[in-house]
Amino acid sequence: EFRRVLFRSSGQNEILSKAEDVADKVTRSSKHVLPHLARFCLVSTFFEDGIRMWVQWSEQREYMDISWGCGWFLATLFVVINLVGQLGAVAMVLTRYKVDIACGVLFFIVVLQTIAYSILWDLQFLFRNLALIGALLLVLAESRVEGKSLFAGVPSLGENKPKMYLQLAGRVLLVFMFLTLLRFEMSAMQIVQNLVGSLLMVLVAIGYKTKLSALVLVTWLNILNFYFNAWWNIPAYKPMRDFLKYDFFQTLSVIGGLLMVVSLGPGGVSMDESKKKW
Repeated sequence: EFRRVLFRSSGQNEILSKAEDVADKVTRSSKHVLPHLARFCLVSTFFEDGIRMWVQWSEQREYMDISWGCGWFLATLFVVINLVGQLGAVAMVLTRYKVDIACGVLFFIVVLQTIAYSILWDLQFLFRNLALIGALLLVLAESRVEGKSLFAGVPSLGENKPKMYLQLAGRVLLVFMFLTLLRFEMSAMQIVQNLVGSLLMVLVAIGYKTKLSALVLVTWLNILNFYFNAWWNIPAYKPMRDFLKYDFFQTLSVIGGLLMVVSLGPGGVSMDESKKKW
């Protein structure tokens, strides 16, 4: 019996090891494309929302005025800030120009929208916005340069602690996206989805088998996103189209955050990094 358990365990370890090798190969072969794809996906929700502010200028301004009774000027200012701030910051992130300032603008807009649209009282939207902040923290981490060496050509031995903690916070906040995908139904398929999703969430958060876990989540999220949020199949006059479109691009941004995890690795504060010191 002991031999059977041992054989089964070694077989599982071999499968896991092969899966990790595949993940490493994917990462290495796409290392020049992956960061650009991650940034593009990550800022997609801000780009879509900025365009929406332009196309639905009157509706957005009227909504803010009716909801808050803030008057024409403040309602217009809200729309302008969202339009210019989001599109400008997206351009800065994609061109890697003053990324820290761009992320600061996008952080501000996420918080502003959370308050303006009363998202604080809707846990699903609040969790998604927290995941979005996590994705932005990973963009900020990517822009942090490694500590400079005292001697030219000699690598620095010092740890870039701000970058490490940004990566940790980013990974943990990304998990909130998956909390919104859990469904408490008694079907076998849903139970399996909840268990597998929860396990992968924990692995990404603690930084264990990080690249493999993040790649599996990217695949899973993409399938769910294209299946459940197919906004292009809804006629333009139906309100559901806008809702699904918003949901689609927010999920795409979190996928971008996970791709950034794959590209950057787990960072210094993770089990993967700790294993190297054992």
